[in-house]
Amino acid sequence: MSNARKTPAGNAYRTGYLRSRAWFARRDRYFAGAGDERRRCAVCGRPEENPKRALELHHVSYRGVSQRPDGTWVAGEADADLIPMHPLCHEQVHRVIDADQALRSLVSRQEATRRAIRVVRRRLIDLLNAEIEGDRT
Repeated sequence: MSNARKTPAGNAYRTGYLRSRAWFARRDRYFAGAGDERRRCAVCGRPEENPKRALELHHVSYRGVSQRPDGTWVAGEADADLIPMHPLCHEQVHRVIDADQALRSLVSRQEATRRAIRVVRRRLIDLLNAEIEGDRT
């Protein structure tokens, strides 16, 4: 199975599930019990006062997500299979996975996500360090 994103046209998950009532109710449940770890982006670490509005949820597994014969969606994924991220951080994680053959197909989605988060964090640190160095000159 590929960890790479599919095009919207061929992806019922993106065109259906992520726009469904089931998903929005699932997001609400996730953020309703928002402790500190659910109020903070897993990539950049910035906390949010209103995580439901400011953060997206990245799936490390789609276990529990299914579609009934009538077309309605079932949002049964575990909290542990969802990771809060800012939209830009989330996009960067997907770009890293999409660009790396090993992350796309050779490791589990959970491992691909873990490695991609590390890459994006390193890039953020490098950008901050470059900005600090630029301010010193």
